[in-house]
Amino acid sequence: MQAVLIVVGLVIAAATLAAILWSIAYLERRLWPPKRYTKATPVLVWVPTFTLFGILIVLGLMNWGSLPIPTWLRFGVGIPLIFAGNVIVWSEVAQFGIAQTCGAKGSLRTGGMYRYSRNPQYVADIAMIIGWIVLCASSGAALVGLAGIAVLIAAPFAEEPWLKEHYGFAFEDYWASHRRQHPRN
Repeated sequence: MQAVLIVVGLVIAAATLAAILWSIAYLERRLWPPKRYTKATPVLVWVPTFTLFGILIVLGLMNWGSLPIPTWLRFGVGIPLIFAGNVIVWSEVAQFGIAQTCGAKGSLRTGGMYRYSRNPQYVADIAMIIGWIVLCASSGAALVGLAGIAVLIAAPFAEEPWLKEHYGFAFEDYWASHRRQHPRN
């Protein structure tokens, strides 16, 4: 069962990463953000996302404690990262709405956590994944989680040309004055 979940998680992450890389390479035929928002768009965005997070949770529980991470670190770092990540992600989803979070055109958001980072939702998702990997200390969750983090790091590179196209100078000004804030920066 664990091997199946790892394979399914890696396939979801790989397919998502492939769609994002395609969107970066072929802007005019991009898949993300979608060229046209439809009723199916939230399903196409949220089903893989929640499936991947669900797989991470199950793998963590199945293989709890398989990595040699000290208990104080697991609970002292893991839980705060999960909590903070959830607060940031869901507060921003509430501000955007489901449609705009899934790629529908709306307004350029520069307030809230976007005052500090161009990508607070992705950074918060990465924090949640790292927090879960640390908390559960699971090798299976770590493997799938790292694949998910790769997707989250790549996603802004597909979104930024779309944002420039839709919001023009307003996005360019925002882009110039705000860092991406990925862990590698």
